[in-house]
Amino acid sequence: MSNDNEEREGSGVNPWDSAKTSDKVRQFTVGPDDDDIRVDRWFKRNLPQIGFAMVSRWARTGQVRVDGKRTKPEARLRAGQVLRVPPGGESTQRKPRKREELSDDDIDRAEAMLITQDKAAIVLNKPPGLATQGGTGTRDHVDRLLDAFAGETDPRPRLVHRLDKDTSGVLLTARSPGSAAFFSKRFSGRDAKKVYWALIVGVPEVHDGVIEAKLAKQPGTGGEKMHVDEKDGQTAKTRYRVVDRAGNRAAWVELQPFTGRTHQLRVHMAAIGHPIVGDGKYGGQDAFLTGSISRKMHLHARRLIIDHPDGVPLDVTASLPEHFAQSMEQLGFDEADSDAAPEQDRGPMPKQLQKKAARQHSKQIRKEQRGERKGRGMKDAPKRKLGKKSKAQFAKGPKGAGRPGGKLGGGKPAKRGKR
Repeated sequence: MSNDNEEREGSGVNPWDSAKTSDKVRQFTVGPDDDDIRVDRWFKRNLPQIGFAMVSRWARTGQVRVDGKRTKPEARLRAGQVLRVPPGGESTQRKPRKREELSDDDIDRAEAMLITQDKAAIVLNKPPGLATQGGTGTRDHVDRLLDAFAGETDPRPRLVHRLDKDTSGVLLTARSPGSAAFFSKRFSGRDAKKVYWALIVGVPEVHDGVIEAKLAKQPGTGGEKMHVDEKDGQTAKTRYRVVDRAGNRAAWVELQPFTGRTHQLRVHMAAIGHPIVGDGKYGGQDAFLTGSISRKMHLHARRLIIDHPDGVPLDVTASLPEHFAQSMEQLGFDEADSDAAPEQDRGPMPKQLQKKAARQHSKQIRKEQRGERKGRGMKDAPKRKLGKKSKAQFAKGPKGAGRPGGKLGGGKPAKRGKR
């Protein structure tokens, strides 16, 4: 974005400095990062000292113009257009966010997470236990560390998606507001392809399938926990494939979410009776393996493929955290057995395999009911009936699914009998 006043002075002036000091009409050329942005959003992004009320007043009186023509706050801007901004309008209540000073240790932590970076993206390998974004009582998070990747005059990098605190792996952040908008559209449009690795308790009878179960916030948890709700929940769809197994004790699976609901992978795997190892929130005590297997959660965002503003898709993978890698070794799994190749949906599985998955889910529901009654007392235990509609088929997949030889994106066949 270039900045010239009408007397052609001050080319290249920082827009924040201009907004503070200008007593003249200003002109800004809309840059590629701001293509297709609303006029009011442009001001919020580039001149945050100027409030919405002032922008609306300027537009109504014809003082803010695009290519010499009157405009409205909701109008869309295009790269290359010239935006005329009148003098003044600054609000003392709207100031650019001050950047937090990072310690040397903070900068080292940030740089240790870096997988790759370019003019549009910064890709990190988030460790387990580190929150993606701050909140009540959460002061240590990835978002706080992003200033480590920006110069003093650069825009602050921005998050474009999230990972749960205890989930590790690929986390994409955007270098600029424009690239953030570009990547966000790919995520919201479900064009981004993501593959997770997980260790789960037990081995699903269906080795290669799709779980479809609507999810909603579980009442009484303050939105901190999700549950399957076929009546009022939001559509959620997950592809899974068993890569390898350790007898009947545990399995290593590839998971590909086709939707992006909160805790989707965790709830879906628990719903079919195979919670992710270490996920006590959704699997209870059944989510922990005996012996020396770590009690940390074993869910890792292994691979991300997403369009890039320069036209060449971004394709990145993240190495496993230490506890996950150790568990893989102890269970006899070889990372080379999965290429983590994402695929699109391949349709429903045969009816006989749907029935197996439904029975498995019904068993899990009954188990949860027993746990609720034990915790609340038999008198206060809610009566829950599993009707025909509730016995929805939560696992679907390609023809021939359930055979150990099922593949996901050319991956190797699932193995049997390894202990």
